[in-house]
Amino acid sequence: MGDVATTRAPAVAGRFYPATRVEVERALAALYASNPEIAAQPALGAMCPHAGWMYSGALAARTLGAIRVPSRVVVLCPNHTGRGARVAVSMATAWRTPLGDVAVDRGLGALLLDELAVDPVRGAAADEIAHAREHAIEVLVPLLAVRQPALQLVPVVVAGLSPPECRRLGAAIARAWQRAALAPGDDVLLVASSDMNHFEDEVETRRRDTLALAALATGDADRLLDVVDGHDISMCGARPVAALLACAAALHAAPPTLVGYTTSAAVSGDTERVVGYAGAIVAARAGSQARELDPAP
Repeated sequence: MGDVATTRAPAVAGRFYPATRVEVERALAALYASNPEIAAQPALGAMCPHAGWMYSGALAARTLGAIRVPSRVVVLCPNHTGRGARVAVSMATAWRTPLGDVAVDRGLGALLLDELAVDPVRGAAADEIAHAREHAIEVLVPLLAVRQPALQLVPVVVAGLSPPECRRLGAAIARAWQRAALAPGDDVLLVASSDMNHFEDEVETRRRDTLALAALATGDADRLLDVVDGHDISMCGARPVAALLACAAALHAAPPTLVGYTTSAAVSGDTERVVGYAGAIVAARAGSQARELDPAP
């Protein structure tokens, strides 16, 4: 699905977030300073928004600031461009950011692809095409890197998977972690990149997002997708978030807790065409690595 790039170049620096090291460092300091003190709570995963930093950066920083960021982070995002594999695992050597290059954990990426072949998700492949112009992981990388200088990424773009495929993806991530002897929260974190409902007015956006967030709080991946699809909620990362919930379920983690919610209207003042943003955390559970994880039947 496309040649492996040595380094994945930034696609939206200077648009969604600043383009220079000095500007990025200044912006990150402000985003994290505007939130409560940085915490060391281990977490299995988090849902973070991925709009331009002016709109959702503070909530993303508040979410990531509430948890420990370990050295390995798997980041799932939706496919906004329509390009590349259905489950596209970046196997580039590194991702370039204004703060410097962030290494890709190609070994863990290969383990994930192995597990996706054991319990297949159609179209899972090592692929850079889906990542080349996609913003939804890129905007979160500096927010993660400033918290963890030794950061290694496993970037994964997820297209329109079915509910069973989302469950299989989440379970495959859990099995890959187990094969690598990585403890959720201590050694590895799963981040699902998603915004909430798009381009309704403020009242309707909040109504629809309330339904989606209530489903999210159950921890049930199928329930989330039933509500999002059934109520026509344009939550772009519903599939990545469903995979996060499935991974958490495979590791017997508790349902997620909401960190915060806002909309673009809080910044733009435009209440007629609004995007919702939410942050949530799935706490790590001690001993979740002890259970052998077999592919779903």
